[in-house]
Amino acid sequence: MHTSALEFGRRFLDSYALDRRLTIAEIGASDVNGSLRQLAGEGHEYIGLDLEPGPGVDRVIDDPYRIPVEDGVLDMCLASSCLEHVEFFWLLFEEMLRVLKPDGLVYLNVPSSGPFHRYPVDCWRFYPDSGVALERWGRRQGFECLLLESFVDDGDADGFRDFVCVFLKDRSHVARFPRRILDDFDRFTNGLRDDQRDFANPSDIAEPTELTDAFKETVKEELKRLWRESKKTQ
Repeated sequence: MHTSALEFGRRFLDSYALDRRLTIAEIGASDVNGSLRQLAGEGHEYIGLDLEPGPGVDRVIDDPYRIPVEDGVLDMCLASSCLEHVEFFWLLFEEMLRVLKPDGLVYLNVPSSGPFHRYPVDCWRFYPDSGVALERWGRRQGFECLLLESFVDDGDADGFRDFVCVFLKDRSHVARFPRRILDDFDRFTNGLRDDQRDFANPSDIAEPTELTDAFKETVKEELKRLWRESKKTQ
């Protein structure tokens, strides 16, 4: 997990994790350079799910579109640096809504731009309208979900710009969550809030204007790896 993904996971939990014991599931929970579990603290029921065993993984699942949890039992469902590797991410989003309590939250952090990285595939980047589209998809599937906020950050030293969004399963519970990450964070573009549908800090820049040395090195190494793999199959 890259540096900014950990930062925004912390900001999400600081803004939305109320002072109570929570039941949390994380999709793509394997600890690779850090995980959200370490940010949640003690006292919560935390379920780490992934397709492969590893540190931080409590249950290995064989179907990325089926969360092995009953309807309406979770307080939070989290996925950070994960949905870009899910071929049909909208199906997983629908499943995340299913397992939440009516006042449950979905937290997503997906690259808006960044190096190609396959685990085992790398399919998607999320642009500023992606959160609105997912909200509409959820409602089309029968959920009264609400996009509480979304934004794109300014980028980090690893060459990623993160798209961050938070959803409430049932909009009738919005009063329970008065705080937003955007209340005390200003290094973003194209920010949306549930109470204001015009973009804050609008920008049409989809990629970093300058490539850091770390970003260039990451791209170079990934291209080398892909070349080696292609040679093996010839």
